[in-house]
Parts: sequence; structure tokens; C-alpha cells
Amino acid sequence: MNSAEESAAQHSMLPDDRSVRSLHEQHVVAHCNYPASLDKLTPSEIAYLNAEHALCDLPDLGQDRDKTYRLGIMGGTFDPIHHGHLVAAETAYDELNLDLVLFMPCGSPAFKQDRHVATAEDRYAMAILATADNPHFLVSRFEINRAGITYTADTLRLLRAFYPDNVEFFFITGADAIANIIYWHDAHKISSSCHFVAATRPGYDLRSAQRRIEASNLHLDIRYLEVPALSISSSYLRERVQHQRSLRYLTPDTVTGYIHKHLLYGANIRVYKHMDSDKDL
Repeated sequence: MNSAEESAAQHSMLPDDRSVRSLHEQHVVAHCNYPASLDKLTPSEIAYLNAEHALCDLPDLGQDRDKTYRLGIMGGTFDPIHHGHLVAAETAYDELNLDLVLFMPCGSPAFKQDRHVATAEDRYAMAILATADNPHFLVSRFEINRAGITYTADTLRLLRAFYPDNVEFFFITGADAIANIIYWHDAHKISSSCHFVAATRPGYDLRSAQRRIEASNLHLDIRYLEVPALSISSSYLRERVQHQRSLRYLTPDTVTGYIHKHLLYGANIRVYKHMDSDKDL
């Protein structure tokens, strides 16, 4: 096989953009309907959304008013998504008896304005690929369709207006992020919006974080979950890609393929041919 044929073969192994769109459509058809409760949003709240379809891929929950629904919200940059995110979401789903976990890639993250972030479309596509084989994971464009900087307080406010009161929110994030909640935009408005799920790694010292939260007087309802895979970080994956190192077992192979196909984080397509090798590049 010559080099041109080899390159074409490598590209054929990578996830096609159309497959990403198809996976998203399957998620929406399986779980979601266009919302019938837009009247719950004020005109200013609807105007705040950047796209008319921003609500269309939210799961249709709360129809049985005699039942309490438990919706996990996994917010983050996902730059890129990795097994730490997936294990944290699955652990929360299992231990907190959630109905679904909604992955919500942010548009323009407030705390990451000082560094380059992969485009929202790329991060969204990788999240779709990573969660495609899990029937209780969904990915939403709710935040990336919004203009401007993305704030958790605004997201929770809009979701609370959209869903009936029998849908409870469980916002899943890292314990480090929870410890800094006092610096979040409109932090005082968040405490009544949801339960917080703080994912921790084994051996993580919770005492410092708990003291800071208690001193804030925010009165948050926080559930702590120990997640073994949480020592993986997106920054570690980006660094490995830049140095042409393997991502095997750190993120799904479909995500690795997408990174190399779209040359994210300084990736090189030639690295992909070694994915079936035991050699750590």
C-alpha cells in the first residue's frame, strides 16, 4: 500500500461528520420531543437564547405529575471529553438513581477566557461520540447555542423555568469546582436551583473544600461521590496529543479518531495508524 492509499485508509477509520449528526438525531428521537411548555419562559428568557431550537434536544421529563424525575446535568468544557467524565456520570446515575444524565458542553466558558478552547461544535461532536452507546446519556446544545459567556446560574434558571417542579436537577461537577462556587456568577441564586454532586478522586481531602463552602453561607445541598477515574484530566489529554502520545484507555477511541481527523490540539493524522499497536507513541 502506497502512502496515499494508507492515508485514505486511515481516514476511512475515523468517525465521519455525518455519523456524528446521525447519532445526535437518534438521541433526540429516542428521548425528546419539542417542548410544549414554552409558555413557562418569559419573553426576555426566550430572547436570551441564541437559537429557536435551543430547547428541542432537552429530554421530555415531568409529564407524569405523580412521579419525581431526577435529571443529572453534567456541565463542562469537555475539551476533550474523557473516561473520567464518563465514569463520574455513570457513578452518579447509578448511586443517585437518576433517570438520565444530560451532558451539556458550554459555549464560551467564563473561567477559561485566558486560553484557547476547541470550538463548541468540535467539543459537542466528541461528546456525542463518547456517549453514543449509553442509553441513559444524552448530549444537549442548550449552552453552545447561547450567545456570550456561559454561566451555570443562567443555565439552571432557564432549565428551572422550562421543567415542571417534579423534575429535580443534580448538577455533576468536580469537587475542586464546587470549592470555588463562591466565585461563580450569581452564586447566591444557585443554591435553591439544584442538588450538587461533587465528584472526588480517591484520597482527595474534602475538609478544605467543605470549610470554604460552609463559610460562604450558600446553603448548598452537596452529595460527594468518589470516582477512581477522576485523576484523568482534559489538560493531560491535550498535552499527550501535542507530544504525539497515545490516548488509549483515557478516552473512547471514537473521540481519539475525531481529534486526529480534525487535527485538534496539535494532532497529527499519522499517529492514528498506531492506535492498534501496543506501543505508546
